[in-house]
Amino acid sequence: MTTHPIETEGLGSQENFRARRRAFRTLHEAGCFVIPNPCDIGSARYLQQLGFPALATTSAGFAFSKGLPDSEVALTCERNLAYIADIAGAVDVPVNADFASGYGESPQDVAGNVTRCIATGVAGLSIEDATGDPSSPLYELPLAVERVRAAREAIDQSRADVLLTARAECFLVGHHDALRESVRRLQAFAEAGADVLFAPGPHDPTAIKALVDAVRPKPINVLVVRDSGLSVADIAALGVRRISVGGALALAAWTGFMRAAQKLKSEGSFAGFTSLVSYADINGFFVTDYRRRQSDGGRSAGSPS
Repeated sequence: MTTHPIETEGLGSQENFRARRRAFRTLHEAGCFVIPNPCDIGSARYLQQLGFPALATTSAGFAFSKGLPDSEVALTCERNLAYIADIAGAVDVPVNADFASGYGESPQDVAGNVTRCIATGVAGLSIEDATGDPSSPLYELPLAVERVRAAREAIDQSRADVLLTARAECFLVGHHDALRESVRRLQAFAEAGADVLFAPGPHDPTAIKALVDAVRPKPINVLVVRDSGLSVADIAALGVRRISVGGALALAAWTGFMRAAQKLKSEGSFAGFTSLVSYADINGFFVTDYRRRQSDGGRSAGSPS
């Protein structure tokens, strides 16, 4: 199959993307912010309208919307790059790309794919240390570090000032000593040039605080995909700089859809349609949003020229 490069940074949009990247870096310098994860352009436009200062892609949410499982085999690099480019081109705020494990085992492959991801217009991107192989779920630390270093070098060579997030997947793969191994890996990734560190999985304040302290002063991202009893303010008080929600918003949508559909099929009941947001409200939002984009010249301010 012939593949084509994904590139959204036209000449007219380069300054806009530079401004977004500066804004994204500033967000990581103090305080704490929530970066929600839209699965498509519509949800991205709505989240921007609510006032979130930045957005992140979600491989799970996007994969499910395409009838695919959340895996690099199904959600190929080409598919993910197209989705990332769609989101980056549809909004005016910074976008961070969930770029899985970089779609390559070797540092050279990671670097090449990171270069392509940068060209979509993102302000940041994340690289995981998971292999996708259940028998050996994490890259050995020396190789994992080299992969992060290769991503760092690709970003530096691009001169795009994209923030690099390095992820340690120890909790998600069931490592027997996940906290200790996460700390070891995140510290090594920080030394290799990661700007932001991320170990998805823990909801316990003690574990979260340990991760924050282990990589301080570099910022930590915490993933929240369920109601753990902690608020944004609670997590911010632990020293966390960024909170993402991964596929949780997509799961919320799928939960409502599945329960309503199951009730309709099994009970012949329309009770699943109780308390819906009205068609008029949703369509009205998109009417207003569409008119604003048209008045801006037929595209959002961040779209490539």
